[in-house]
Amino acid sequence: MYVIGTAGHVDHGKSTLVKAMTDIDPDRFPEEKAREMTIDLGFAWMTLPSGRDVSIVDVPGHERFIKNMLAGVGAIDLALLIVAADESVMPQTREHLAILDILQITRGLVVITKTDLVDLELVELVKAEVEDTLQGTSFENCPMIGVSAYTGDGMDELKANIDSILDETDARKDLGRPRLPIDRCFTISGFGTVVTGTLIDGTLTVGQEIELAGSGHRARVRGLQSHKTKVDATDPGVRLAVNLSGLSKDEVERGEILTIPGWLKPTRRVDARLRMVKNAPNPLKHNQGVTFHLFTSEASARIRLLDSNGLVAGQEGWVQILLEEPLPVVKGDFFVIRSSEDTLGGGQIVDPSPRRRYRRFDDDVVERMMTLDQGTGQDIIISVAEQWGPCDLTTLSQRTNLSREEVSERVAELTEDGDLISLGEFGKDADAVVYPAQGWAILKSKVASALQLYHSQYPLRQGVPTQEIRSRLDLSQPVYQRVLVRLVMEGAVVDERQSLRLPDHEITLTPKMEEEASAYLNSLQKDPYSPPSDQKVSAELLAVLIDQGKIVRVGDGVIFDANVYREMTERIVQHLKDQGNITVAEARTMFDTSRKYILPLLEHMDQQQITRRTGDERVLR
Repeated sequence: MYVIGTAGHVDHGKSTLVKAMTDIDPDRFPEEKAREMTIDLGFAWMTLPSGRDVSIVDVPGHERFIKNMLAGVGAIDLALLIVAADESVMPQTREHLAILDILQITRGLVVITKTDLVDLELVELVKAEVEDTLQGTSFENCPMIGVSAYTGDGMDELKANIDSILDETDARKDLGRPRLPIDRCFTISGFGTVVTGTLIDGTLTVGQEIELAGSGHRARVRGLQSHKTKVDATDPGVRLAVNLSGLSKDEVERGEILTIPGWLKPTRRVDARLRMVKNAPNPLKHNQGVTFHLFTSEASARIRLLDSNGLVAGQEGWVQILLEEPLPVVKGDFFVIRSSEDTLGGGQIVDPSPRRRYRRFDDDVVERMMTLDQGTGQDIIISVAEQWGPCDLTTLSQRTNLSREEVSERVAELTEDGDLISLGEFGKDADAVVYPAQGWAILKSKVASALQLYHSQYPLRQGVPTQEIRSRLDLSQPVYQRVLVRLVMEGAVVDERQSLRLPDHEITLTPKMEEEASAYLNSLQKDPYSPPSDQKVSAELLAVLIDQGKIVRVGDGVIFDANVYREMTERIVQHLKDQGNITVAEARTMFDTSRKYILPLLEHMDQQQITRRTGDERVLR
């Protein structure tokens, strides 16, 4: 299904034309009917001669209601630019055309209305003036049709032309993540809160959990209607009324984005390519305040010019837009900026959540933005991964504005070519991520440097505690686990369970240390079951002897020779097999030692899950 929008100067017959085509009056408010002037968005629908159903959004033409007009045209597929034959091109004709051009709405028709009020020669003169006005815009060379809503003249031709254009218009893609910019919210007795809007990017179904991306409020879809007909599910590109359960009308406002939970977050910064309209009254200055319009939302903003000191009418430039209120934005979205009185320009989002650009006139920044704007899908994926890696599937899909399926396919190609490093089976494993090849090389270098420094500082330690490396890399545990697997597979590190080391790291004792270690081991063996606890040995050397398996620490200050430890545990186990249980006193007598040594030994055996304490006794597990 497609959505058609009107545009044009006030009193040029937009609403009258819509009513003549659909037999639905788009003016909803009594004051609109009384003043015969549209002040807010109106909605209608019809079936074209081909049998195709289309929705129509009728917008106000008065200059005071440009904000309402902008809320209606952001998600349309085809625009009808309305020009009255008895007035020709007027100020809002030009402004509305400039907005359609900024939004890159390339499917359009010019409808010359009120042809019954003038002669044919004047209609031709109006068409000529309109043709001149369209030069250099997205509407250049679009069809022009003269009609009279009162006599019906030209109406069949208009509908046939709409059908013909839509035959060549691609339907919106289902990217698997629905967005519905809300343009109305109201309550219906017995049903509750209802919102309306044009569904883009995905599908909705009855019973589905949804989220308002701006506020984070969640609800469920209680019911769906399109053209006053109940539906259970919808494709993208339809006008919808969504009945929500779990939200009151006061919790929803125009400008919110209804979507599925968890993927779309508001941002206060966007990078964009911005173009000034041809008739912009004043240059755009660096850090100038504007009003930012995106679909049905608006926010105050400041424009940071990244590659120029100012933009005049018709010029383009790269900008970072700082929003005073966070808005949910997706790469590729079109926007409009206005001053308090005029439309200044607009453009397309190339990065919906960039880092802050402190430096201007930076060639690397501009080059990256050009890649995001004009590059292939693979170029864009690499660019996003370079800035935000490691990236999971959701992050890449959102920041590139590509479907999850397309991202998965392109990542597979880039991985095969060596441009990306995939950790996990991307597209299938929930926590699988990708690094750009350069980013992965940098990570490996960081890990190697950290391990080398640690080995230099603590040559007698087996390696760096595993979680210390994770903290340095600032990675989540699932991603870190995948990083470790890859590092081990590539031979970059050796995983010793609780620690990591470089493959060539070996613990080497100096002759003096060897002498100290030998003396300590001899002291333990002199009184094996009651070893001295006051022997002064460095903590580093003790750690080496433990790692080498020559001693076993069973408690604070209680260390046994490893062979003695094995003998004692084996004898206790054999006693348990023969007798079924053992007490501390019995174990103490068995080895003619004191409670100081036996209690830590038994507790250590409990920790090793060899024995289990039951009251004052131990039994085998």
